[in-house]
Amino acid sequence: MALMHLTIIPLGTNSPSVGEYVADIQKVLEKSGFSYELTDMGTIIEGNTEDLLMLAAQLSESPFSKGVNRVVTQISLDDRRDKKVSIGAKKASVVNRLAKMQQ
Repeated sequence: MALMHLTIIPLGTNSPSVGEYVADIQKVLEKSGFSYELTDMGTIIEGNTEDLLMLAAQLSESPFSKGVNRVVTQISLDDRRDKKVSIGAKKASVVNRLAKMQQ
């Protein structure tokens, strides 16, 4: 299982706001069946690497369907094979380590 952090940036829009495009991408994600979490700087999605990369390609098409002529897609992929990873597990691990340090 892998985690992908995805940020899709439409360029050349009429406004500095991209919320409309992010909402459209979230609608596609809701229908995808993947576990995901929207953050202030992108979206974290859980799945196997091959499926995540195909999903990234599909999601990066979304702004084009609204007339955008250029889209930048940033992908960070964490594919860990020695244990199961899930959204929030890394954050929980750090919180646990911090709690132990304070004891």
